[in-house]
Amino acid sequence: MRKHLNTLYITSDDAYVRKEHETFVVEIKDQEGNWKKAFQAPIHSIENIVCFGFKPLTPQLMAFCAENNVGISYLDEYGRFLARVYGAQKGNVLLRKAQYAISDNEFESLKIAKPIIAAKVSNYRHLLLRHQRNHPDICPDSVYQAADLLGQRLRKIQNAESLNELNGYEGECATIYFGELSNLITVQKDDFNFTQRSKRPPLDSANALLSFLYAILANDVRSALETVGLDPQVGFLHQIRPGRPSLALDLMEEFRAYLGDRIMLNLINLKQVTINDFEFKESGEVRISDKARKEILTTYQKRKQEEITHPFLGEKMTIGLLPHIQAQLLARYIRGDMEFYPPFYLK
Repeated sequence: MRKHLNTLYITSDDAYVRKEHETFVVEIKDQEGNWKKAFQAPIHSIENIVCFGFKPLTPQLMAFCAENNVGISYLDEYGRFLARVYGAQKGNVLLRKAQYAISDNEFESLKIAKPIIAAKVSNYRHLLLRHQRNHPDICPDSVYQAADLLGQRLRKIQNAESLNELNGYEGECATIYFGELSNLITVQKDDFNFTQRSKRPPLDSANALLSFLYAILANDVRSALETVGLDPQVGFLHQIRPGRPSLALDLMEEFRAYLGDRIMLNLINLKQVTINDFEFKESGEVRISDKARKEILTTYQKRKQEEITHPFLGEKMTIGLLPHIQAQLLARYIRGDMEFYPPFYLK
């Protein structure tokens, strides 16, 4: 079993990262302009370094990370992917050839895409029904009705005969689900009134939270795929485009409700973030404050350290390992070691 390692997030504008013996060190300038050590961690405990903006990392540190499979990713202030530092490509070439062959074959791609979308919709439905059980007095009937509709669409998803048909059902289910997401917000409802999904840029505070969480989740999934030797650019559901991590977007569909939407709802309902943590621009876009980003990242990291029993393997593991486990299962299917790909279902 792979060990769950941590991700080091660098959010401060004046941070500097270097290697000191067998540790990673983060230094920040104080008010007098002197560098002060703000964080230090053993190298073997860090799996990824994620920088918001192009923070300075020493060339020696970047070379070490490339040689030792420690990912370095650069995201903008919204969490959108900018760039990633790679070492020598270590993936199994035969595995990638098999991946490319499946991607070029719509029938074979459907065998992977259908269970992924079925798991995504099922996890949406699970989140709605969970809210209804936990809040029966304030939960409107429309939440249960939406869950029932999603259950009906699951049967259609299983019988989809083309990727276009599958994408149509997925879009319909997303519309149903996001139409009820606002009803899962129990406090601060006026400040976080979710009406529809908006992405580039997010046009309200709830969408800003979702976009940020999805971005860091996508980076985790991308790293997991690279670790097992799969090409994150070549997917089976999302179309291939230059610079687009199509397979990472495919695989993260299973985790959107669990590691995106649910964390967003907790942040709002537990008042870990408030409307004062957002900046509203004249253009309509909404930005998250640096303070709130740190709170979101801390909550996300704590979530990854919690334990869960994997629904297919029946083994206990940290939630942070889930993308790695699903990437491994997908690689095994692509190699022909499994008869089907088992996606992640909430139970």
